[in-house]
Amino acid sequence: MRFIMQAAINMAVFLACALIFPSGFILANMTAAAIAALVLAALNQLVKPLLMILSLPLLIISLGAFSLIINAMMLELTAWFVPGFHFESFWWAFLVALFLTIANVIFMNPTHIQIRRQ
Repeated sequence: MRFIMQAAINMAVFLACALIFPSGFILANMTAAAIAALVLAALNQLVKPLLMILSLPLLIISLGAFSLIINAMMLELTAWFVPGFHFESFWWAFLVALFLTIANVIFMNPTHIQIRRQ
């Protein structure tokens, strides 16, 4: 369920960023957005933990800010796999990674509110 939720948030952010930044973030169509969202969600499950462990000293020194660079690298890797999904430069990927991070913090809140009935 978390994978599907993350892919849906990724796709929504991709579509919004394609409208906001048409010159730096090229998205061919909705199919490319859907495939890229699924690929990014899969890469976040498989590759990102390894990158986080390998870059642990940089993450500690930067107090976690280096994770935005890792997210931008994951987006560039996704762009390499998915045709019709392209960034003009690394900084455009960084900007989209910033939007993705904000959206994931808002919508993928790990705390669950439970209502107890008495």
